Amino acid sequence: MKIVMAVIKPFKLDEVREALTGLGVQGVTVTEVKGYGRQKGHTEIYRGAEYAVSFLPKLKLELVIDDDLTDKVIEAITVAAKTGQIGDGKIFVYSIDHAVRIRTGETDSAAL
Repeated sequence: MKIVMAVIKPFKLDEVREALTGLGVQGVTVTEVKGYGRQKGHTEIYRGAEYAVSFLPKLKLELVIDDDLTDKVIEAITVAAKTGQIGDGKIFVYSIDHAVRIRTGETDSAAL
């Protein structure tokens, strides 16, 4: 099993969710986060005053999947979240040793 963590632009969430649903992914955890990468933030003007926005709003998606879906999930997120502009995000993949569904006690793939 793998956990896929993707950091994407907020307005791309619906497209990514639809792509994942099309692959049969049943659960995704979404967290509102702030950060920066190569963008290094930007400046904005508010009421005539210019100020730096160091951390940009992003969404972090986390999903646990079977190993055989990993490449398809990465491709689906990449295609759906891509705008071609700086700040499109990143995808990280981690190995999961064990999973348990609390309600039923099911383990590993059955718990997904």
